Amino acid sequence: MALGDSLTEGLDDPGPDGEYRGFADRLAAHLAHGAADFRYANLAVRGRRMRHIFGEQLEQALVSAPDLVTVHAGGNDLLRPGADLDELAAAFERGIRRMRAVGIRTVILSGHDTGWIPVLRAYRGRIAVFSMHLRAIAERTGSDIVDLWAMASLNDPRAWSVDRLHFNAAGHRIVAARIAEVLGAPMGPREVWERPWDTPPPQLPRILRRRETLRWTREHLVPWLSRRALGRSSGDGRLPKRPELTELDGDAGDDRGHLPL
Repeated sequence: MALGDSLTEGLDDPGPDGEYRGFADRLAAHLAHGAADFRYANLAVRGRRMRHIFGEQLEQALVSAPDLVTVHAGGNDLLRPGADLDELAAAFERGIRRMRAVGIRTVILSGHDTGWIPVLRAYRGRIAVFSMHLRAIAERTGSDIVDLWAMASLNDPRAWSVDRLHFNAAGHRIVAARIAEVLGAPMGPREVWERPWDTPPPQLPRILRRRETLRWTREHLVPWLSRRALGRSSGDGRLPKRPELTELDGDAGDDRGHLPL
């Protein structure tokens, strides 16, 4: 079962049917291969905050009692002015402890480094502090952790969609492969997620980078900030795409082997 917000929902990784897939769906397809009676649910919804993820999503997980839960939470909270990182971490730990108390194996995903992204690099320190909280929570609760900050491959623009807020298909495959390795079910050699490209990312001239940043700010960042200022979310009125644990065909769509980048 997967808990979280837009990254876990799968933005921006459209599948053949037009629905978003994402790292959680890719991981589930991989784990389902050859497994009898494998069931999977994805409760993530874009825009969801800590109170939702460790509210209704957590309660559904406790009722369903899965063997394994992945959790990515906090991004929509810590980017808000005045958010208390210590309080967010405490809420996160309470939720993890409730799952661990009933025997659910939990995999925590930390924040990623935004140092390479203009404007968003201003949040880099807050993300780093919260990620250290998550590492401590994993240690105290006996949870697994996937440290996205430590993954240099995610500092490559080729892993991100044009909005610079969500992984693209390549980024989702990288994250799924890293989680699979932590779980002891690798999708292939370490290079699958550590060095998925044979060449460095292309470098635009400085003037073109500035134009691209201005365009991105106008088309993606300003609308995102405006929604938050108005108390709105892109996920308002949306329901989870896979709300119940249902069987998954492990013979279709798994991501074993090298990433087709």
